Amino acid sequence: MKRLSILALILFFLGVSGAVAQDVTYNFGQSTDFSKFKTYKWVSIKNADPVDDITARQITAAIDAELAKKGLTKTNADNADLYMGYQTAIGSRKQWNAYNTGWGYGPRWGGGTGMVTATSETIYTGQLDLDMYDAANKRLVWKSAVSKTLDPNAKPDKRQKNIAKSVEKLL
Repeated sequence: MKRLSILALILFFLGVSGAVAQDVTYNFGQSTDFSKFKTYKWVSIKNADPVDDITARQITAAIDAELAKKGLTKTNADNADLYMGYQTAIGSRKQWNAYNTGWGYGPRWGGGTGMVTATSETIYTGQLDLDMYDAANKRLVWKSAVSKTLDPNAKPDKRQKNIAKSVEKLL
């Protein structure tokens, strides 16, 4: 029974830490001189699943703000240095949380160490992918992704904070 309690506690902490952390991955062209890029233009990625207009504006505004911090200027001209595109994916997975209540027969009474309780919840794993293309050379120069960004069940202020935090990590 003690082993079961320890295992349940370990699973609980793994579940909590996994639910909070955002995973960021990126790759870029090693020979790319990013200092030469001054302007960028938003483009649509073919066959990408669209998000609603509000979320799309939140994503582009957050990315625009981060790119401005890095000295890039947004333009609608076709002669932009970079073409920017993003994709989103919203999925879900089941998470199990187990914990020991501490109540029950303990060693003093010659029994187990307490009752283990388990609950499940649905975790939405909304991912944001960002691609940057060198417009002059017509090639991908930056690709990045961040998970746990978009949660369709989050309140509007929480969604905005998640997007801003994710974009900051992404760039």
